[in-house]
Amino acid sequence: MQPVALLLLCPLAAALSGAGRFWHITDLHWDPDYNAAAGAGQVCPSGGSRAVPAAGPWGSYLCDAPWRLLASAARAMKSRLQRPDFVLWTGDDTPHVPNEKLGEEKVLHIIENLTSLIKETFPDTKVYAAMGNHDFHPKNQFPGKEHRIYNRTAELWHPWLNNASVPLFRAGAFYTEKLPSPSSRGRMVVLNTNLYYDQNDETAGEEDPGGQFQWLEETLINASRADEMVYIVGHIPPGFFEKKRGKPWFRSGFNERYLKIVQKHHRVISAQFFGHHHTDSFRMFYSGTGSPINVMFLAPGVTPWKTTLPGVNNGANNPGIRVIDYDPDTLQVLDMVTYYLNLTHANMMASTWEGEFPTWEEEYRLTKAFQVPDGSVSSMQTVLERISKDPRYLQQYYEFNSVRYDLTLCEEACRVDHDFSVPSKRCNDRKRNGREHKFTMHMNQPL
Repeated sequence: MQPVALLLLCPLAAALSGAGRFWHITDLHWDPDYNAAAGAGQVCPSGGSRAVPAAGPWGSYLCDAPWRLLASAARAMKSRLQRPDFVLWTGDDTPHVPNEKLGEEKVLHIIENLTSLIKETFPDTKVYAAMGNHDFHPKNQFPGKEHRIYNRTAELWHPWLNNASVPLFRAGAFYTEKLPSPSSRGRMVVLNTNLYYDQNDETAGEEDPGGQFQWLEETLINASRADEMVYIVGHIPPGFFEKKRGKPWFRSGFNERYLKIVQKHHRVISAQFFGHHHTDSFRMFYSGTGSPINVMFLAPGVTPWKTTLPGVNNGANNPGIRVIDYDPDTLQVLDMVTYYLNLTHANMMASTWEGEFPTWEEEYRLTKAFQVPDGSVSSMQTVLERISKDPRYLQQYYEFNSVRYDLTLCEEACRVDHDFSVPSKRCNDRKRNGREHKFTMHMNQPL
């Protein structure tokens, strides 16, 4: 082993000796009607009009997840880490199908079934769950006020919510709670960022849907006064998608306000965890003077579904799940390990016996793959710089981005697409700063 690796890994080993661990899963997108034995055009409603010629028992890259795939993921989680401190579940449960093929009751039925799967897998574990833009009917149209879907979901998640969280969730599907360990200074803030989605017509004319921005600021101020550290969790992240240039997720005013809150209160925010992209990536946040101040980790989805968004090439992924090692006191991310299912191989090796599950392999460990001591802001800035300067790290990141689905070479256009900071100004403002422009252009796609 090289000396530099020893210098990096020895402090990590010491830090991890008292580390906590938790799971982050996202974008399960269960397709209840998946049928691998059907004709190529009838395998899955989530495939739309696309023919699905090579569907297997564990799924297809052209479809959302069959139940067997989700059960396999749950089994792998229990096998790899049976007693996590908690689980983050950041939403998007229903398949990519038109609204008329779902309906409110079917959406709730899917949320209920996935909730039961997680409860059965981790019966004594705290789960912090956020709603995704597909967890509503009609999809994306989340109101900033009480709604029966919020009420029904609060009932399903009641065992995971404390008494103070229930009325907040019913009013807007967001909440905050202290982490379960009595020795931890940690606090979880679960947001409903679907309120800020540019596809959400319900909140288009509002300044602060549901009062969530004001509530978030007050929560962060109170956390700072109480000497707490915070994880912010949600489904749709601010910024853009790395596979689709220039398409923002949030409406611009909401994006600006969120970024200003992070800039103002970054000292109390240890990290942010989001989903929605289905890809594995991260985003850096900067101060007004350009200093890195915060990091957001985007976890890969469990669904392998290949996006239909025009202009996106190779937009599928292998199913992924993630364990985060963290300091229970400061909430600093110490490391993260991503596990994945090679879907092609799993289908090739599939047995007809229902009880046999494929192997979820370790894809990579953050500190080892990028030779950094931890997942702190400074370390992730180092990762970003290595990716931007060293083609070997760029290629490695690119393969991780699709969970080893797309193994093609990441060349110039790809390099421009994959940036890692969250834009705080218009494109014209970014163009005045070459460094910021290079790393803030692309992050989003409507899924």
